[in-house]
Amino acid sequence: MNQSAAFENGTAALPADAPPALLFEMIRSFVTLASTLNLSHAVKDLGSTRQTVRRHILQLEASMGAPLFLIEDRRYHLTSLGESVLPDAKDILARGSLWLSGQSRSVGQLQRLQANVGEWDFYQQQQPLGAIWTDPSLLLRETFRAWAMAGGEIESPAFAHVRPYLIIYRHTDIGWICVEFGEKSVYVKWFGRDYARSSIGRPISKMPAGEEFSHLIDEAFNEVQTAQMARLDHVFTRMPRKGGEELAPVAYQRLMLSGCFPDRSPAVMSLVLPVDLVNIDGMEGIDLGDLDSVQPHEFSPENAIFESLLEEL
Repeated sequence: MNQSAAFENGTAALPADAPPALLFEMIRSFVTLASTLNLSHAVKDLGSTRQTVRRHILQLEASMGAPLFLIEDRRYHLTSLGESVLPDAKDILARGSLWLSGQSRSVGQLQRLQANVGEWDFYQQQQPLGAIWTDPSLLLRETFRAWAMAGGEIESPAFAHVRPYLIIYRHTDIGWICVEFGEKSVYVKWFGRDYARSSIGRPISKMPAGEEFSHLIDEAFNEVQTAQMARLDHVFTRMPRKGGEELAPVAYQRLMLSGCFPDRSPAVMSLVLPVDLVNIDGMEGIDLGDLDSVQPHEFSPENAIFESLLEEL
């Protein structure tokens, strides 16, 4: 019997260094206990038993060669190792669950996310950063150039002329929250200044698709800031119409840029631009004809407006 046939029949031995068969469940036990720091609560959330959760933690600790938790007065505390591996553990769970359900895929090594909850849809696909140079939007290219010249500093004079078009985020204990909507940003054009002002402080990751999907949305922000990099995405979703509850289709591209506030604390800056054509795998057949009902037309001729602004600088 050849090796392939042996694996199909379940008779071939796994390599000695193969991960445990229940690795996913072990990681789930670790992440749940890390979030509750209480064994009884973790057992209830997992629908498991105390013995099983303890065994999963001990197996992980044995494989890693160090404890993940310290126990004092029956309370669990993460060790330095536990704190360092927790983000990756959450990422493994989120990616594994979404991969299995078809919500997360890679297209040309770039991330694609999809969620469908009732009438709400959300599609996001990462784009090659080089697409900036062939994009017709002068604002997109100038924002990227200004970011480089400003060294990511939000208050830099080199960044002042593009800042009104941006949305700025700060990282907090509840994730990335918006702290500023530029007066010329698409969000303000869509919803108005009052609605935008009321949205300040909301975490961007609280989405209808659940915690695992929200984790990967948040992860894009973490990736940009941690690596001090830029990222370009195309997004198709449905948002409430201005002044109403009815959802309407919205398509845009989003340039995310790492940055810092004057106190050197981390920031992420986002430029959102409406698009007529969405570059998302599998959406070629979707009718985008209704997009005109929600796209901010007053923002469309930004090249002409921006060219005149650049002439003044």
